[in-house]
Amino acid sequence: MRNTSETRDIEPACAVARTMRAMVLNAALLPLQLQRRNIPQPGPGELRLRVLACAVCRTDLHVVDGELPLPVLPIVPGHEIVGIVEAMGAGVQGHRIGDRVGVPWLGHSCGCCAFCADGRENLCDTPRFTGYHRDGGFASHVIAEAAFCLPLAMPETDAARIAPLLCAGLIGWRSLKAAGDGAQRLGIFGFGAAAHLVTQAAVAQGREVCAFTRAGDTATQAFARSLGAAWAGGSNERPPELLDAAIIFAPAGELVPAALRVVHKGGRVVCGGIHMSDIPAFPYRLLWEERSVVSVANLTRADAREFLDFVQTHPLQVHLRTYPLAQANEALADLRAGRIEGAAVLVP
Repeated sequence: MRNTSETRDIEPACAVARTMRAMVLNAALLPLQLQRRNIPQPGPGELRLRVLACAVCRTDLHVVDGELPLPVLPIVPGHEIVGIVEAMGAGVQGHRIGDRVGVPWLGHSCGCCAFCADGRENLCDTPRFTGYHRDGGFASHVIAEAAFCLPLAMPETDAARIAPLLCAGLIGWRSLKAAGDGAQRLGIFGFGAAAHLVTQAAVAQGREVCAFTRAGDTATQAFARSLGAAWAGGSNERPPELLDAAIIFAPAGELVPAALRVVHKGGRVVCGGIHMSDIPAFPYRLLWEERSVVSVANLTRADAREFLDFVQTHPLQVHLRTYPLAQANEALADLRAGRIEGAAVLVP
């Protein structure tokens, strides 16, 4: 691999491997396939990263299960990536070879549509998402747009524990902000990767958290309490007091009316997922008295900077189960079946 004016590479003393490994989705509902590929060169404004860890998100599961439209196939999923900068394309500023960076879901925004101009790049008219429009981190190497790579200068050295922050943490943070600063009593429906992080963040902010799980799931309820939840019960139960707001992370539309039933007048229900089953009809009285339902879409780089600054001063316990890259299908199956406490992370 030679240095050129277009790409700056780093090579160890030993020979650099010329191929990479990737778990590839060739069609929805099919298992991912392990493939060998040539290691790509970054183009202008891009970085090539050696992947240290990539968390497995429920959005990856929606992509694999065909629940989201797929404009790009085949695709390498994965958008909670921690990697080391190995090569840089022409024009890259602000990054150096050997830096540790994170790659989130938002991989590109146009910068010129009305939403981008208004600081809402999460709603960009022509976005590109990592692991959906461009290959992601279920691989040993990945190409990413440098402007959307996040510096990870933090005390935590374990890449596997950082990776879930890059989507579960970020979407959780944006959902927490959407709930409102005045939401002191907060409900969380669906206690997975995002919920276990946002619970800790909310408690650190002085909020009271009530965790709602599948009915009878006493193990997850105990897990929620261990992270600071003041109350935990089934999604069919009522908390001791009505809530100021609720966040729904589970992709189950029937939880929207369930959440509306337990927020008080003027309360807000935040839908934090990218996909949800249909919301069933419910009586208007659940929405009346100025209750509201809002959704959270994607994230912005400003969200990322704010959240990563927060975790510097409020470290979060990241509970995880790690898998080798070749076991990505097993990780997805465990996530689908609800067998993971915290987050699943692939480690190449």
